[in-house]
Amino acid sequence: MNLALLILVILYLLGTLAIGAWAGSRIKDTSDFAVAGHRLPLYMVITTSFATWFGAETVMGIPAKFVEDGGLSAIVEDPFGASMCLVLVGLFFAPKLYRMKLLTIGDYYRNRYGVLIEILCSILIILSYLGWVAAQITALGLVFTVLSGGAISLPLGMIIGTVLVLIYVIMGGMLAVAYTDFIQMIVLVIGLSYIAWFSADLAGGADKVIKLASERELFKFFPSGGFHEWMLFIAAAITMMFGSIPQQDVFQRVMSAKDAPTARSGAVIGGLCYLAFAFVPIFIVVASLIIMPDQSEHLLESDPQKVLPTLILERMPFFAQVLFFGALVSAIKSCSSATLLAPSTSFVENVLRHLWPTLDDKHMLTAMRVSIFVFAALVLTYAIQMQGTSIYEMVSAAYQVTLVGAFVPLVFGLYWRRATTQGALLSIIFGFSVWIPLTFVESLSELFPGPLGGVLASVVGMLVGSLLPEIIPNRQTTESKMYHVHPAHMGDDEMATK
Repeated sequence: MNLALLILVILYLLGTLAIGAWAGSRIKDTSDFAVAGHRLPLYMVITTSFATWFGAETVMGIPAKFVEDGGLSAIVEDPFGASMCLVLVGLFFAPKLYRMKLLTIGDYYRNRYGVLIEILCSILIILSYLGWVAAQITALGLVFTVLSGGAISLPLGMIIGTVLVLIYVIMGGMLAVAYTDFIQMIVLVIGLSYIAWFSADLAGGADKVIKLASERELFKFFPSGGFHEWMLFIAAAITMMFGSIPQQDVFQRVMSAKDAPTARSGAVIGGLCYLAFAFVPIFIVVASLIIMPDQSEHLLESDPQKVLPTLILERMPFFAQVLFFGALVSAIKSCSSATLLAPSTSFVENVLRHLWPTLDDKHMLTAMRVSIFVFAALVLTYAIQMQGTSIYEMVSAAYQVTLVGAFVPLVFGLYWRRATTQGALLSIIFGFSVWIPLTFVESLSELFPGPLGGVLASVVGMLVGSLLPEIIPNRQTTESKMYHVHPAHMGDDEMATK
């Protein structure tokens, strides 16, 4: 057991609780809690956007898949698709959505299509977070298990990590997430950069690491097969690139900006920074194949996600170990904190409010905190049940739900005036009607990839439903209502105007 290192990690986690308590003292309403009062400067929007994706799968999942499954072509979904998601959000979605001053992405669906589509899309978004947050919780449990030498079991490690993250998120909401993201991303960049430099030295130079990757043909990006292989490649690329656009955690981080230009620039820069820095842990894992070849090959066969932690613990000095696990915990916490907050916010704002119409802002804030606790318990249970599933697989599966159900109504609603409630409903129905059999019926899944088939069917549903004679009334609000928001969601200038 590496007791000193374990104690330092726990102290680091406890330190974030102090930030949560401080941020909690600044929470005045649901806008502060959910979107940091729309007042974050550019550098904080960049770090919190960057932190959107830099989690457990980036540090342990992506490098393992890169080495084990064939290089760049195996990780087109993440980091390539994930980073381009933020770039697309910044260029095509952030400016339009920011001007609406919405609390959640579900509010957009209500304003554009009515309550039915709001509830349906919000439920899909909430469900999609099970796999994503479970991946972060699993990684936290793995950290405690590795550092304790197995004395802390994986389920117990998950429970400890969940409780520590849960406390500061409940206290400080998005303000706590934004401030801790800023600190944690500094720790992460410094820590992993040092580890990469040290790994290159142990491997005999960065050129040898790059040469090994080239010899193993790990730099091959595009598929070399026929039609089916290309369809699988495209499906993987769009799963996170498009499927994560209608996500509450992406929305709330971008919408926390102080103005629309900041929201746009922060998302684009954050996405590009993520793409560049995601290759640092990949470099370290490839270096491990030179530094400890036999052990690395064995771990790649048995548990690829342990290659990087094992390299750090067995071949690097204590200072490097502290930096690595500080960076790893920072990455996991930055992801898990906002992804615990996001579905809980969506549930209260877009589902509970319809069940409890008299809910005022004070009670909404309480309900958000209670729902965070409930969702964390559900995710923890799911993560424990899914032991053995790779972190990368849990993350990629999460976004297929929103890809086939929520993405098309969002895009067409923003860019096609003729999109209707009937079109949005058929889009969701068509998308799932095709995605479910293509994904879960083995004989069909071999014919065509489910995510691609689902999103194409979703587009067809939107076009058919919007162009056919109207059976389901269109529930789009008027332009004036579209931009009317609760006073708690407004900035100071808007309140003064009112």
